[in-house]
Amino acid sequence: MALTDTFVKSVKHTGAPAGDKHTDGGGMYLLVNGAGRYWRMNYRFADKRKTLALGTYPEVSLAKARARREKAREQLADGIDPSAAKREEKAEQAAASVNTFKAVALEWHTMKEKGCAANTSKKRLTQLENHIFPAIGSRPVADVKPPEILALLKGVAATGTAYTAGRLREICGQVFRYAIQTGKATYDPAAAMRGAIEKHAVNHRPALTTRREFGEFVRDLRDTTRADPLTKLCARFGLLTWTRPKELRQAKWDQFDMDAAEWRIPAIEMKTGKHLQAHTVALSVQALAILPELRALSGHTDRLFPSGGSSGGVISENTINNLFRRMGYIDRQSHHGLRASARSLLSERGWSTEALERQLDHKEANKAVAAYARSQHLDERKRFMADWGALVLALESGDNVIPIRSGTK
Repeated sequence: MALTDTFVKSVKHTGAPAGDKHTDGGGMYLLVNGAGRYWRMNYRFADKRKTLALGTYPEVSLAKARARREKAREQLADGIDPSAAKREEKAEQAAASVNTFKAVALEWHTMKEKGCAANTSKKRLTQLENHIFPAIGSRPVADVKPPEILALLKGVAATGTAYTAGRLREICGQVFRYAIQTGKATYDPAAAMRGAIEKHAVNHRPALTTRREFGEFVRDLRDTTRADPLTKLCARFGLLTWTRPKELRQAKWDQFDMDAAEWRIPAIEMKTGKHLQAHTVALSVQALAILPELRALSGHTDRLFPSGGSSGGVISENTINNLFRRMGYIDRQSHHGLRASARSLLSERGWSTEALERQLDHKEANKAVAAYARSQHLDERKRFMADWGALVLALESGDNVIPIRSGTK
């Protein structure tokens, strides 16, 4: 006889040691004992008698227990053991609770951290913590859907930071691909977001690219009283070596070979070519002349440009840009723009594009070419860096006669 809701609600334990069984049909019954009321289902699979737990009353109602019974009967009809299927489902749920997007992302970040610069790793973790984790961090990585990624990206893009939104999509994609590789997910929902956010406009750093304007700038830098000696020397050294601001600020004394007149920056410190060899910056006579002055100021530390505020730190990334603003070049010349200034002025003097690009450490799209080209053009680079030093000196002195570049291609 089938059970009723009224009976299930009111039935009491009779005191039988094994409990009381009240059948509902199809192998399902209600087991009542001193501890509570339990739904069970007896069935046979592979010639063995088994019992499947369907839940506890009142958390699982009579109707819900019957639905679970019918699901189990369908599984049996398909040759599936309901108990084994239930164990697998529980295991998947347990894995999902452990393999949240945040957990997988932190695992991925730890793996990536071993092969990148500390500053890059820290910035990536900050983007995860500030933007991605609040949106999808608690979600099982295998359950995240494209609309969730889209909502995340649109929320960031709406604040006017389309570049950040694009970068976040890339980070999400890398995490999902890692999850696929480690068996925690089966697809990458971030891949469907390509083109979903308006591409950010590229804002080039301001740079002076004519001899007249740049000559005026280097003379103003020479004469400015709006900077302490270390900051002024840092700006001039950056002008003569045209490394990226980060590479300049992080410079260490042990990276310099005075006999060879070379500054060798470890590959791990470079933006591109982390898998390659150290980046060599040829030092002109003018650049070498700055080093003794720097030694007097910072030779007691391992850094050329230490911070005065914190032990072991370096000057702020805004230090040189703030100096240029105080000099009146807020929209005309930036620290990073010194590279564009040098590139433009030396290109006019006939130096090869390939050598100039190598000196700028610009990424070669073709990896095979990049592996080959990493050590090419060093002789030419030394010649044009010497030419650059002489040109800066001439512009700085206000000479009307620009020296002819030394050497040949």
